Amino acid sequence: MVRLVARVIGVGVETADMLVHEILSRGLRDRRAVARYAGLTGSPDESGKRRREKGLARAGSARVRHGMIQLAWRFLLFQKDSALARWFQARTADGRKATRKTMIVALARKLLIALWRLVTTGEAPQGVSLRAAYGDT
Repeated sequence: MVRLVARVIGVGVETADMLVHEILSRGLRDRRAVARYAGLTGSPDESGKRRREKGLARAGSARVRHGMIQLAWRFLLFQKDSALARWFQARTADGRKATRKTMIVALARKLLIALWRLVTTGEAPQGVSLRAAYGDT
């Protein structure tokens, strides 16, 4: 699993090792469970008819959450042509710092789910460049 995740350009071996041991090797049932475990979901505040978002839930693994946010920034540098990077660029075109900070968490969540799908089904994220597998020439 570590080698498979490390094949994604921009993901190092140490990051891949941390992700596999902390979250990707667990038997989580769906993408929502993956995002919740990492603490990358929202925290709703509902009181009567009033509903609003309070920010990140922070109930998950802080190590995975911090690692994924750093990986999301690095992913934007190395995978400029991927669908996820284009999604981020389209939503942060206004250039405001607050928008970029909010959307990087959303990108980290989407990236984690894409890596989980890569490990569980072998489906590579759309437009993501992979390194050659060890042993391939």
